[in-house]
Amino acid sequence: MDGLPLLPTTVVGSYPVPEWMERLKTEYFRGKMSHAQLQDVHEMAIKAALRDQELARIDIVSDGELRRDNDLDYFLARMPGIEIAHTAKDFYFDYFDTRVNAPLPAPDGPAPLGLADDFAFTDSQTDRPIKFSFTGPFSLSRRVRDEAYADRRDLVLAIARILNAEAHALAARGARLLQIDEPFLAGYPNELGTAVEAINIVTAGVDVTWGLHVCYGNRYARPSWEGHYDFLFPAVLDAAVDQLVLEFARKGHDDLPVVEKHGWDRVLGVGVVDVKTDQIETPALIASRIRLALEFVPADRLVVNPDCGLRNLTGAVARAKLAAMVAGTAQVRRSLAGDSVENPAVENPAVDDAAHDKGAFGEGAPR
Repeated sequence: MDGLPLLPTTVVGSYPVPEWMERLKTEYFRGKMSHAQLQDVHEMAIKAALRDQELARIDIVSDGELRRDNDLDYFLARMPGIEIAHTAKDFYFDYFDTRVNAPLPAPDGPAPLGLADDFAFTDSQTDRPIKFSFTGPFSLSRRVRDEAYADRRDLVLAIARILNAEAHALAARGARLLQIDEPFLAGYPNELGTAVEAINIVTAGVDVTWGLHVCYGNRYARPSWEGHYDFLFPAVLDAAVDQLVLEFARKGHDDLPVVEKHGWDRVLGVGVVDVKTDQIETPALIASRIRLALEFVPADRLVVNPDCGLRNLTGAVARAKLAAMVAGTAQVRRSLAGDSVENPAVENPAVDDAAHDKGAFGEGAPR
């Protein structure tokens, strides 16, 4: 994307859901609020999330995924052929029970999920570049009870074709950076080949910058799996994406050499903020994590972001973490430009240096 600074800062996608919004969304699922009222709530929250990111001086912003109850339901509930017997929920964040009992119809006509309209609203509210993310076909398939296909791979590919139609519609409305999120992939490393095949169906013929985010899960600020990113290689090298967006702050730096060893020669989105702790990183710690990443990836192929989405943090913590991330990135930009004067307090006097810890990626950092 043109016009971005060296080491552009961004978010992975989701943003904290305010408590008032949690209550209202739950009221909606209990039948106590209209859909029109819910849309007003969504738009108000998206505007606030964009403003927070702009005030933090994030280079590439997102809508905070605030229309979505979780990482799956928003897409599955709109997908033709997916059945949901009960659409009421006790809590908005819960998952629907979904099933498919006949092959999903091929997309025909307008994209059925309406993601392009979501992007257009966000685009109307900010003049900054936007990252628009959606959950990938492999992860979506894992929560669907499959009663239609002899081979689950066929379900994954059918979902991928629907998402490809959405991607075409998004590009037609002006989206330039699309990200596929595959949070379930780490739990099924033996199925990576199917996931990459599906990713390439999603991206086919859509001329945008494509990112792929793979993490170890972030449900209620807890990882669902553990491991190392070597499971991605070499298969992910065949994925038709431009960026690989990974978590490193929580896990540690051991996987940076893994990425280099296997020859990833495209952009790397390096996670430098641990979203599974409320402890605020200092700009100095963020800067040290970026510098460590620069030992393996050149600056013109590095994007700076949190490990995962910010949904499980409070708004105050998320804002402080983003401010620290921007300030730490500014320190590294200045040093790369040959400016030896670095004063984190000037970048963000509100960042509390009492939160300083001694490590960089993982070493001494909060867990």
